Amino acid sequence: MRNRLVVLFTTAAAALLVWNLHTIFLGLPDETRQDMIFRIMYFHIPGGILGLTGFGVGLACSIVYLVKKDLWWDSLAASITEVSLAFALTNLVTGSIWGRQQWGVWWAWDARLTGMLICCIVFVGYLMLRRAVEEPSQRARLSAVVSIFGTVNAWFVYKAIEWFPRLQHPGPVLTFRTGGGRMDPILEHPLGWNALALFFLAAALVMIRVRQEEIARQIDLLRRTAHSSLKGI
Repeated sequence: MRNRLVVLFTTAAAALLVWNLHTIFLGLPDETRQDMIFRIMYFHIPGGILGLTGFGVGLACSIVYLVKKDLWWDSLAASITEVSLAFALTNLVTGSIWGRQQWGVWWAWDARLTGMLICCIVFVGYLMLRRAVEEPSQRARLSAVVSIFGTVNAWFVYKAIEWFPRLQHPGPVLTFRTGGGRMDPILEHPLGWNALALFFLAAALVMIRVRQEEIARQIDLLRRTAHSSLKGI
C-alpha cells in the first residue's frame, strides 16, 4: 500500500510540476515591478509554507512519541523534519536570489530572514544530533526537545511581519494575502497548483524516509542483539 502511495504521489507531483512549469515560464506575463524574477516565488512561497508547517507536524509526532513511547512516531518526526528542512532551505536560497535581483543585495538582516536562517540552523543541528546519539530512546527524547525550540522559532518566522513591521525587507515585496496587497488571480492560481505539486512531492519523500528509518532501526536492533550475544559468550 505504501509503495502504491509513493508511486501515486510521485506521479501526481511530476505531472503537476510539468504542467506548472509550462504555465509559469510560458503562459504567464511578467510582473510589473519584478519583471521575470517574480517566477521564483512559485517555489519560494510554497517552500516556506511546507517547511514551516512541516516543522510543526514533526513536533506533533515527537510529542506523540513522548506519550506513546513508540519509535515509529520518532521515525515519522525525523522524516518530516528532514524533508521540511529541505523545503525551508529552498525558501531561503530562492529568497536570496530574488533579493539580489530586486534589492541589489544577497542578504538583509530583517526579522523574518534572520529567523528563517536560525530556524534552518536549529534543524540542521537536529539532524546532526540524531547522527551523534546511538541509543534510540535517548535520541528520540533529545530530538523532541530540539524540535520544540525549532518550531517555536518557526512560529516567530511566520508572525515576524506582524510583530516587527518596521524591521522587514529593504524594498517593496509583492504581498500574498497579508493585507498589504494581492496577487493578480492570473498569477495567483498557478501558485496554489505548484504548492499542491510540491506537497505531493514532500509526501512521497516523507514516506520513503520513514521506510529508510524503519530499516535502519531494524539493522540497529540486529546489531545490538548480535553485540549482546557476543558479549555473553
